[in-house]
Formats: sequence, structure tokens, C-alpha cells
Amino acid sequence: MNQPLIFDIKSYAINDGPGIRITIFFKGCPLKCAWCHNPESQLPEQQKFYTASRCIGARDCIAICPNNALKLTPDGIVTDWELCNLCEKCAEACPTKAIEMSGRFYTPQELLKIIEKERVHFEQSGGGVTISGGEPLMFPEYLVELLGLCKQAGIHTTVDTSGFAPNETLLDVAEYTDLFLYDLKLINPVQHKKWTGVDNKLILENLKFLVDKEYPVNIRVPLIKNVNADERNLKETAQFISELNGKKPFVNLLPYHPLGRGKYQKMGIVYDSYGMEELTDIETEQAVQLFKTFGIEVEVGG
Repeated sequence: MNQPLIFDIKSYAINDGPGIRITIFFKGCPLKCAWCHNPESQLPEQQKFYTASRCIGARDCIAICPNNALKLTPDGIVTDWELCNLCEKCAEACPTKAIEMSGRFYTPQELLKIIEKERVHFEQSGGGVTISGGEPLMFPEYLVELLGLCKQAGIHTTVDTSGFAPNETLLDVAEYTDLFLYDLKLINPVQHKKWTGVDNKLILENLKFLVDKEYPVNIRVPLIKNVNADERNLKETAQFISELNGKKPFVNLLPYHPLGRGKYQKMGIVYDSYGMEELTDIETEQAVQLFKTFGIEVEVGG
């Protein structure tokens, strides 16, 4: 079974489905969205973060490194990636957590024990567990096992997905999923590939499939100026949703914020905004009204 690394577990999550939830983040994603605010989610391998502002120059990491892969420079600790084997000893030794590791393995049973600790919040609020990422559908057998354990325990399950996966995978996962949070980024396939790295044909087909089969779906649309918040894309997106069969999914519009910039710095990656900008409140409200003209229930956030 292909087992994912988990890069974050967020308790008391209120924007990842109904009620108060615990959100489990899988590491690994087939998309490379230019605006990704969790860049550590993209690669399925373990990664190392370094926060220079936390570093006090204690040199404990340098002393313990078995491969002499670290050195202290005027800019802080620098890693020689040809020598580093991600043994984690530097992160364990760092007194200020300036060095951190992203990604660790859990069995589905271990995750269930963590999830169960939040049950009181679920019962009081109508919440549950949300599996996010990255892309959870990259790990179908593991995901189905985890969702199955949650369902057996009477816990509401939500899967946050881009929908970029084989249809049979989606069908297997849907059997154990109470709600899909489905990301719909751009309608034009050329623009979708430009900004995410993949074509959207499969994504649109899978969304139609879920709605046709009456699986509960909330659609999430990021709003990013100079990417997808132009009137043409928003109209085409709203029209596509309005023409889906049966009950129309609820839509959450998610305004872009450059929240992941600090994470890129920790990973030693230069953040490029590619001209992406935040919408004004007026522009966001205009997007809301546009979707409403197509008879779609919509709200900002969530």
C-alpha cells in the first residue's frame, strides 16, 4: 500500500467542512499551483525547513550532523544537500526549532486515535475529520482504509480534492466520504495547465460524475487577480456549475492571500507571485453577485 507522509494535523478547523473538524494533510500533489500556500504539500518526500529568524547560532545541529552537511554562515545555517540524508538529527538537536522536518508516517490506526480525541468537538458542532493535502487521492488504498475506520467510528468524513485522479479511485473513495470539497480553479484547459501544470479535462469529468451520482459536493473556487478572477473565467465557471445535473453544489469563493510566502523562504525557495494579486472587497462582492445571477448558492470563505 502506497502510504503518504502527513505534514500537518490541524485541530479545531472551522473552514474545512461543516462544524469543528480535525484536518489531516497528506504530502504529495500532482498539481503545482502557482499560488499554493502549502508548498511543502507538493512533494511526497520528507523535507527540511529552516527559519533563520529563530536561529541563535548554537551550532548543536552542526555538531550532531553525521555527514558534516551543515555550516554556519553570516546568513545562518546552510545545508549541503549532496551530503544531507534527512536523518532528522539536526532538527532534534536545534534548541529553538529553527530547523524542522516536514512529513512523518502514521498508520491509519494511529491517525484514528488522534482523531478520536476531538470527538467531543464533533458531537457538539456537527463536525468531523477532513482529509486534505496535497492531494489525498494520490494514496487511494490508505485513504479508503482511514476513511473506513472513521466511518466505523461514526465520524463524519470530508475529502478536500482537486479531482485529478482516475474515476475508479474517486468511486472507491466516495463510498466512505460524506462530503467532497472540490477545487475548481480555471475552466479554460490551456490556462489551467499554465497555472497548475495539468489539464483540467479529468477534473471536470470527475466533478460531473460526482454530481450526477448525487454525492455531496461543495465546490471551492480560488479568486486570484490576474489568474482566474476575470469576468470571462468567472462567468464560464458559474455557467459550468449551473449546467450540472441535479442539485447544484454550494460554492465557496476563496480570495487569494500570499500566506505561503514565509514557507517558501523556510524551504529556501524564492517566492514568485507571477503577477498574482489580492482582490478588493468590491471585486470579491462582484464575483459573489455574478455567481448568484446563475442561481448558485455562494459565500466567501469556508
